[in-house]
Amino acid sequence: MTTAEFRLPDLGEGLTSAELVSWHVDVGEHVSIDQVIADVETAKAQVELPSPYTGVVAELLAEPGATVPVGAPIIRIESTDPVGADASAPPVLVGYGPQTAHASRRRRKGSPESAQHKQMARAMTASARAPQATVFVTIDVTASMELLDTLRNCADFENCSVTPLTLAAKSLVTAIASYPGVNATWDDTAECSVVHPHVNLGIAVASDSGLVVPNIKDAGSLTLREVALRITELTSTARAGRTDIAHLTGGTITITNVGVVGVDGGVALLNPGEAAILALGSVNERPWVRCGQITIRQVVTLSLTFDHRALDGQQASQFLTLVASMLADPAVLLAHL
Repeated sequence: MTTAEFRLPDLGEGLTSAELVSWHVDVGEHVSIDQVIADVETAKAQVELPSPYTGVVAELLAEPGATVPVGAPIIRIESTDPVGADASAPPVLVGYGPQTAHASRRRRKGSPESAQHKQMARAMTASARAPQATVFVTIDVTASMELLDTLRNCADFENCSVTPLTLAAKSLVTAIASYPGVNATWDDTAECSVVHPHVNLGIAVASDSGLVVPNIKDAGSLTLREVALRITELTSTARAGRTDIAHLTGGTITITNVGVVGVDGGVALLNPGEAAILALGSVNERPWVRCGQITIRQVVTLSLTFDHRALDGQQASQFLTLVASMLADPAVLLAHL
């Protein structure tokens, strides 16, 4: 009889530990290769651990709720089959790291106290270390709302969600061409701002597992229709808890649609490492002075929170003003494409 010790595998992407959520097996139970033996949760997702061995569970080495470092033993399995319990077999690599044939990528929804929620808390704590300021502007977006109504009935925009967020996202990435400094990261060591060559636009998405910010790669090169499609795909995948690591990392600037929950606006906190985040409030009918007359218009409030080390108030305000002008008059957006 041989005893195999299964260690928590490399989870990839710099993740050094995981929380053991629950065991699917108990001491004395027979397990077979690929049978799910436990659920673990990382900062990115919850995954199932399949057994790489066939045998009988001899010992469970971690309690549910415990945080286990990568490489730490979590279970011992005894087998009379020297092949089934080959202690020298390489550990199964699951989650988002390198993968063997036994790996499982299936994820589940988490709870409000999930690892993703904890990761959000850590990210916001890290964000608070950057000196941040916020500027606001309120604009008449009636023309943009009329444009969106037209696009929703256009065959080219079938199967994608065309919303104020779509147009705001396109305006944001287009305006960056005029103000590339907002698409940057502050380098503490070099004491300078590092401008990114591409715009990887983060979209803040509230999911059952917590707030996640998948990003659209090279969003600046996409058409309005492509931006709409990417946002539709990204939000759907994020809410289903199926976002992969590639889309959760590498963001360079973020947009958040706080208006979707019915608020007029808000002060968003920066994603760590990014120099700016745009918050889009709800679009509502309000009294508005136009051509000297009070009339009812569709109005929205935008806010831009920025890293005050990378940008000053004038730069941030000028950038926000350009984004706002594109939303107030789609012809301005068209002129910058």
